[in-house]
Parts: sequence; structure tokens; C-alpha cells
Amino acid sequence: MTTTTRIAVIGAGHSGLCMGMQLKRAGIDDFVILEKGATLGGTWRDNTYPGASCDAPSYLYSFSFNQKGDWSRRFAWQPELLAYAVECAVRSGLLPHMRFKAEVVAARFDENRSLWRVELAGGEVVEAQFLVTGVGQLHRPATPAIAGVAGFKGSQFHSARWDHGVDLAGKRIAVIGNAASAVQFVPQIAPLAAELTIFQRSANWLLPRKDRLYTPGEQRRRNRWRWLARLHHKAQWFFIGELQLTPLMKQVRIVQWLATYKSLGHLRRQVRDPALRAKLVPDYPIGAKRVLFNDVYYPTLGRDNVRLVTRSIERIEPDGVRTHDGELVPVDVIVFATGFHATDFLAPMVITGAGGRELREEWRAGAHAYLGVTVSGFPNLFMLYGPNTNLGHNSILVMIEVQVSYILDAIRQMDARGLRRIDVRREVMDEYNRGLQRDLAKSVWSADKQSWYKLADGTITNNWPHGTIRYRRLLRRADLEAYDTAGA
Repeated sequence: MTTTTRIAVIGAGHSGLCMGMQLKRAGIDDFVILEKGATLGGTWRDNTYPGASCDAPSYLYSFSFNQKGDWSRRFAWQPELLAYAVECAVRSGLLPHMRFKAEVVAARFDENRSLWRVELAGGEVVEAQFLVTGVGQLHRPATPAIAGVAGFKGSQFHSARWDHGVDLAGKRIAVIGNAASAVQFVPQIAPLAAELTIFQRSANWLLPRKDRLYTPGEQRRRNRWRWLARLHHKAQWFFIGELQLTPLMKQVRIVQWLATYKSLGHLRRQVRDPALRAKLVPDYPIGAKRVLFNDVYYPTLGRDNVRLVTRSIERIEPDGVRTHDGELVPVDVIVFATGFHATDFLAPMVITGAGGRELREEWRAGAHAYLGVTVSGFPNLFMLYGPNTNLGHNSILVMIEVQVSYILDAIRQMDARGLRRIDVRREVMDEYNRGLQRDLAKSVWSADKQSWYKLADGTITNNWPHGTIRYRRLLRRADLEAYDTAGA
């Protein structure tokens, strides 16, 4: 079975929702959103671990053109974030455009007809002039290959696939990994556990979160006068993202010193035990890995039933976790908080462009794109949250909105000129990425040997090295002179 549409969007998370909402606002209705899951929501559908919330403030982690006025707290938790996504879809009339349980396994560009043939898992084919991917960077959980893991007798699961059927009360729990997800769920499950052991490979830089509930008066005012909500969004975008965190990522020394001083002060105030505190001081510059914001993780480590282990794991045995110095830590449940396959962009889909070239071959030495949006040799393919568009200093929704605007502008210009396809010129893409990598080499992310932002050879494939103001300026208009074009 083959169906046709003008624009096929892959993914019904925030990227796909933003694309769909802006298409509707532009008066374009000939599109479909293909979602492999049974419901929409992406990250906030998948991550249901206790305490799941966003590090970006609520008003900033929402669309500037569709502000919610009555957020319950400064940093919204997963149920509210998911509800916001559903509300966006319903109010914008996106549900009729969505196809659930429609997993894309492959897409091939038909050069003769200038369209994409998108193959779904059930064998159906969707043909579209434009293909837009909105699958994100952090959606495929990564579990380390630890010897003996298959023989463990207890329950085990990844934090991004939380097993709510496992009763944690009175259990001996091992948490392997201690980054963004762990610092949120560990304080939630620690009171339930008989013993909770956290296996830490490297320490995190933590800054105060200062979360709080919004008062009913604040909610009423921002809900009644939406310009207040939009103003709040702009203020958080500029003062938190552009003014405070962007200079940190660009290694402005005074900003790095102040952030380090603030983080270490936060640690000293919350952890009184000098031995424990020493284990929690990172050995890399602040910002080289994701900076976390949390007020309750450090105090949790001081509980009598919580233990932090910094020795490496040798293997997992049927009854527990064995460290390299020979200690066996008895556990009943293992929770992997070990992140995602972040550098495997668009996997496991097989994307085939002009001349039969596969995208994974193009990206053999690392994912790259022009402006993070288009790849030479893959006409009419646009990416949202693509290579080198991740942020360590602002809300990713800011980047997504800019990318959606760029894609819509490209489509409008194509329609005005009677063009059927565009393909970014290779020399343009290569020059852009050479400059990008030069700038990334000056960023704080280059200061650490290993992080989910980079490949084993040190190439940074995930992050954008500048502020969002600069990205907006670069993508304010789609310059078709950078593309090879073809008419109908």
C-alpha cells in the first residue's frame, strides 16, 4: 500500500509538534506526522522515572508562539510537560495528521520523481516531496556491556524505560550512572530502598536549581495576560541562556570562575562529610559535560541507607555487582542511568539519497550537516535537532523553532520559483563544518576527553558552540544560493 503527501514528518515529540503546528499556521495541510509509538510526546512520553523533569525553566521549555500561562512550578515535571505537548497537538488540530505505530525503517529518494519513498515497519510506503526528521538525539537508551549482566537474578531496567511494575520498597538497589536522570530519580527512590548504592564513573558539576511552585496569583496573571508569559520566556532565554550560560560554554574565564565557585559552594553547604565531598568534585572544567541543576541530590547522598561507590565495575553476578577491587555489593534491583546513543543520528533508519548513497556512509566519520538542517546528496531532506544543534546553555526548543522557520521559508521560496527540489552544495556544507569544528575546539566541550557530545576521536557532533542569537541570525532566511536546485 502506498499513500502520498507533500510533507512527511518523522516523530511526534516537540520537534514534530513544532513542525506540524507551524505548517498549520502557514496554511499548509498536506502533511503527515509518522510516530513509531502509540502516543505522542517523545522524551516526555518515554521518560517516566520518578522525579523526571526538565532542566530548562517551564516558560523557556515551551514554544514562544504557544505559551502556557499557568505552569505549576518553575521547573515542570514530566506529567505536566507531556500534558502541554498533548494540548499543543489538540488545540492546533494535529491529531488528524498523526499516524501512530508507524515506525519508519527506511527512506529512499526517487531522483526521477523528486520525492521520498518512506517505508514503514509494516511494509506500507509513504511518498512525499519533503522529508523532515524530528526524532531527537536522546531517545535510544544505551546500556553498557558489563560482563554477567544477563545472569543477574533480580530486576533490571534503564531509567528511560522505567519498570513501574517493580516494587522498590525495602529492596537493595544499585544505580549504575549518576548524571542527569540519576540526580532526579535517586532522591525519589532513596526513602523506599533498604540500601541504595550509586556507582559513579565521574562526578557532576551541580548548581542550585531553586525550584518552587508558582502562586495562584502568578498563574492567574500569566494566564490572563499572555504577554506576561511571553515576557517571562524572553527574560529566561536572555538572562539565563545568553547572558549567563553561553559565556560559560565559550570559556570566558571570569564566568567559569564564578560558576565553579558557586557550584563548589553548593557542594560544601550540602555535603558536610569531607571524604564524600572529595568524591563529588569533578576532575574536568565546569561545562565540559552537562551542567546539572539540583537541590536535593547531595543531601540524599548523606542518608544512612545511601552509599556512593567510585570504584569501577568488573562484572555483574547473579546476586549483585562486583567491583574491580573484589567487593561484591549485594543488590535486588539494578537501574541503569547510562544515557543514550546520542551520536548515532537517525539510527536505525536507513536513509538513501541521490545516487544510492546511504546517510550512514556519508556520516561514517561523524554526523554533520549544513546549519544542522540539510546534508549534501540528500535533496529535500530537512532535520530538526540535527548534528551540532544541541545546547548546553539554553532551551532546545529555541533551536527547533528557528529550524522550523528556516524549513518553511525554503519551501515558500521553492514554491515561488517553481522548484521541485533543493540540495545543499557540498562545498558549502564542508566549509560550514570546518568553521564549526574550529569554533568547537575553542569551547569548553573540547576540554574533556569523553562525553556524550563527541566521538571517540574527539570530534564534537552534537553541540552548537555559540549563543542562540547567532543561530537565529544564520537561519533567519533560507539562502537558496547555497543549494543546487531543480524545477518541476
